[in-house]
Amino acid sequence: MSHTTVTTSYGKVKGTTENGVHIWRGIPYAKQPVGQLRFKAPEPPDAWKDELDTTAYGPICPQPPDLMSLSYAEPPRQSEDCLYLNVFAPDTENQNLPVMVWIHGGAFYLGAGSEPLYDGSSLAAQGDVIVVTLNYRLGPFGFLHLSSFDEAYSDNLGLLDQATALKWVRDNISAFGGDPENVTVFGESAGGMSIAALLAMPAAKGLFQKAIMESGASRTMTKEKAASTAAAFLQVLEIDESQLDRLHTLSAEDLLKAADQLRKAENENIFQLFFQPALDPKTLPAEPEKAIAEGAAAGIPLLIGTNRDEGYLFFTPDSDVHSQETFDAALEYLLGQPLAEKAADLYPRSLESQIHMMTDLLFWRPAVAYAAAQSHFAPVWMYRFDWHSNKPPYNKAFHALELPFVFGNLGGLEQMAKAEITDEVKQLSHTIQSAWITFAKTGNPSTEDVKWPAYHEETRKTLILDSEITIENDPESDKRQKLFLPKGE
Repeated sequence: MSHTTVTTSYGKVKGTTENGVHIWRGIPYAKQPVGQLRFKAPEPPDAWKDELDTTAYGPICPQPPDLMSLSYAEPPRQSEDCLYLNVFAPDTENQNLPVMVWIHGGAFYLGAGSEPLYDGSSLAAQGDVIVVTLNYRLGPFGFLHLSSFDEAYSDNLGLLDQATALKWVRDNISAFGGDPENVTVFGESAGGMSIAALLAMPAAKGLFQKAIMESGASRTMTKEKAASTAAAFLQVLEIDESQLDRLHTLSAEDLLKAADQLRKAENENIFQLFFQPALDPKTLPAEPEKAIAEGAAAGIPLLIGTNRDEGYLFFTPDSDVHSQETFDAALEYLLGQPLAEKAADLYPRSLESQIHMMTDLLFWRPAVAYAAAQSHFAPVWMYRFDWHSNKPPYNKAFHALELPFVFGNLGGLEQMAKAEITDEVKQLSHTIQSAWITFAKTGNPSTEDVKWPAYHEETRKTLILDSEITIENDPESDKRQKLFLPKGE
């Protein structure tokens, strides 16, 4: 690309060039999901006649402002009209570049593709790749599942938004210099969990060729739980099932307030979210890990991993320790019986155990299970991110700490962990970016500097990302064996 006006299938978009990277911000990939389209499946955008100015990010999806990312210089505008994506392309004449599509995290309740941490400029320039970031509907707007009341409503709207954005990439990215047949989805936390679902979703079939899942794997609620949550939400709003039309006239603020009331009244905790993907015959017919184990994503290479100390992001030394009943209920909810009994001695009631339980059961165990399942149908590579700051209380490899390294936006590291940007830090970022980019280009993350062995259930070789890069066979094998039933049971 050597110019910033591009013709898409919906009209022309004019972007900008910054530091040698062409950027188009705020390109609509779907109709505004407002009015009668609220809580409905996304539809393609209307075409436009005049050249569209895409030099500024679109609004972010509605979310509690007090929980918004601190990385913004000033709070961005929120609107239900939020289905926009952003394209970062290196200044090159090369065509058919690999495409990396980022799906942000935030517990399916927070975040945006426009967060400064996710600026794709460094990654695009470093790797000669196209980077796309996107918004999708969050909280009640994206994960309130209403189909049990009326089939005119679709479940898993946030996931359908992501699939629609991927369709836009398939149909339009060649105009920006990208190869629609070489698309890698990558995401963190809820973004990784989203990708776990996309790999099992009929609507996303064939829309990407490779996947990177950071600190997030299979996570869903049952159809019954989705229906009961939706019923409780309507009750908070004092809306009868026969009055669903009222949902289209309430303000976004009213809906956010109702979601907040529900979460508080029902004591939502970190182990069980009220707004998340749900099993649904039409949109997500099988639990992702089960679908993958049956070959739903056959042929799609996977790079997957977690951070060693994920849970430390979510607690402080003053955090409440859950009751023994909550510990037991969380173990049973996440593991089922009899596995919960088998694993109980790993987590005696304490704050540290609470943190370790979150790390293990919400992030590490699902990643190990997903990696093992997919390894029978495609090449898989697994990592564990161990790097951490030396400054307490930031001296843990906590959740999301790898993100500044992945995007090369190391200023975010200073903000997140009060860490200095040393040569060691720069080198680790270069190593991680090189692996991610090489994977996007070739389907294998091994580089000249780092030979990364594939993951197999027999050896479970895992790359440890730290100041020194090492390889471990079956990290924490004793714990893993307690958290999984033997084969055949």
